[in-house]
Amino acid sequence: MDILEEKDIKLRALEPADADLIYQWENDSSVWHAGNTIEPFSRHIINQYVRNASMDLFQAGQLRMMIDVKDNQNKPERTIGSIDMFEIDPLHQRAGIGILIHREEDRNHGYAHQALKVMIKYAFRVLFLHQLFCHIDADNQPSIKLFRNNGFQVTGTKKDWIRTENGWKDELLLQLINKDGYNSS
Repeated sequence: MDILEEKDIKLRALEPADADLIYQWENDSSVWHAGNTIEPFSRHIINQYVRNASMDLFQAGQLRMMIDVKDNQNKPERTIGSIDMFEIDPLHQRAGIGILIHREEDRNHGYAHQALKVMIKYAFRVLFLHQLFCHIDADNQPSIKLFRNNGFQVTGTKKDWIRTENGWKDELLLQLINKDGYNSS
């Protein structure tokens, strides 16, 4: 199996044809809180982003891969989300990681777990990173569970870090450190 594949999903590079899908996802205000977004993105900005996606990831400091559910006998292959590495730091060999499975009906099928597992392998075996980190709202139990089930550990809490219409929320810092070479199959 290719390093960018798992049982049910495969990760792939961003294509120009993905611009409309990314435009839709980035402008869905129901998921803005996860990326600290407070305003919509223009189609022009999204098109520029997609055009520049072929830039060297260490130069750009980021990488987005699309998550496709593999073809099977009943359903055609389709894109269900994306997984990002950001703040890629070649000197300190670390990167942030975030994931989006956009539609509610595509969640809870193990796709996010498989995509994260693939991206971890890619980060450690291909990019030779030393660690990955993520920031998750303390009350986002599904995301915390997802990352913990993939070896991440909670290493810190930022108190009253996120302001919401209902008050302040804590944000957790989770890290996965590649100490002796990544061996997860």
